[in-house]
Amino acid sequence: MRLPGKRSCVSVGLGLVLAATTACGNDSGETAGEVTATGAPIKVGFFKPAAGVGSLPGAIAGMEGAVAYVNSELHGVNGRPIEVEDCSVDGTPETTISCANKFVQDGVVAAFDGFNYSSSAGIDTLVAAKIPLVGQIPFDQTTGSKAEGRVFFAAPQASFLIGALQGFKSEGMSSVTLALQDTPSGHNTVDNQLKPLSAALGLKATGIYFSPTNPNFSAVASTVASTSPDVAGLVASPNESVCVQLVKNLRSTGYKGAVFLAACTAFIKAAPESAPGATMYSSGWLPGSEKNAPAEVGQQMELATRYIDEAGGPADYYAYGQFATLVDFARGLATAAPADDLTGASVLTTLKSLKDFPTFLGPKVTCGKATTPNCTTQMLLFSVQPDLTLKPVGGDWITPAPQILSTIPGAS
Repeated sequence: MRLPGKRSCVSVGLGLVLAATTACGNDSGETAGEVTATGAPIKVGFFKPAAGVGSLPGAIAGMEGAVAYVNSELHGVNGRPIEVEDCSVDGTPETTISCANKFVQDGVVAAFDGFNYSSSAGIDTLVAAKIPLVGQIPFDQTTGSKAEGRVFFAAPQASFLIGALQGFKSEGMSSVTLALQDTPSGHNTVDNQLKPLSAALGLKATGIYFSPTNPNFSAVASTVASTSPDVAGLVASPNESVCVQLVKNLRSTGYKGAVFLAACTAFIKAAPESAPGATMYSSGWLPGSEKNAPAEVGQQMELATRYIDEAGGPADYYAYGQFATLVDFARGLATAAPADDLTGASVLTTLKSLKDFPTFLGPKVTCGKATTPNCTTQMLLFSVQPDLTLKPVGGDWITPAPQILSTIPGAS
């Protein structure tokens, strides 16, 4: 990944008062985007989600934007710039294994997960080489089931499902019908998480499956609507297009209940007439939520949006999530004393020692638990308002019930 050089002035229409540091410069007279870190580079790997059904261009833009921000405005990590060795994955174990081997050969001190559905295929190789896997959320349930050699700054998968179900229950809902890709992982999620977790919270849950290669969302929407649920939608989505197609088709069937669209955001602009009342989960604050968020969130959002836009976007959940992950990685490493001989083992020790650490666009977290790779269990459940802004259900972070999380390996 080539590190960006000078950047031109840009402005973004988020309805925010811009922070003192603008896209054109900052108080020190430096140009935003210029690499100000001049020490020996810190080399990291990135499982780049660039191909296949798991392609996430937002995550790629988020990573590139975060590198530019860290190396310019944060002056790297103790003066050392981040240097990324990326390797494209397509969601298959084979590409993950190939990239893990590449990172070992490249001598990286950490590898970024990139929301990789098959990250567990490479974890043994990384652990053996003492290269920590760092991410936002472990999309691969096997990766998320153990703590060894990995750190994820946000909550585990189970938190988002449990937190969303808790939110629905608090709003008076009693039934949910949610769709997932027709894969072994999808069936496992429905049978071993959605149904038992819903039952534990007093909700009736139904799972519907769609083809991962040739989905018919008109048929899926009709099947979902035929169950007459209080909440209809997706447990998880492989991409933004799935969410847009499903919400449009659900509304076209005449379904007027609540729509749940996982971590998607693009549907708000793509289908604004269908968006109000829809909900989505997130590991951090998202654009549109600023007026309901702490004051510092607006400045962080403006900053991240500038760099993500400069990297070519899209500015979706995955972009902000990946941006936050690298920023938290850099700021987390900076809490330790500067070291010329930075290694994967020392990086892992530093990250796992973080306590009450304020994350970018997220909550304060504490890492290093023996039973989970995740630094928090908290999540946000947003509801789209009539003016298309986002409001957290319950007004703030949701903490999933610990007694329910404790039944899932790696979730607490």
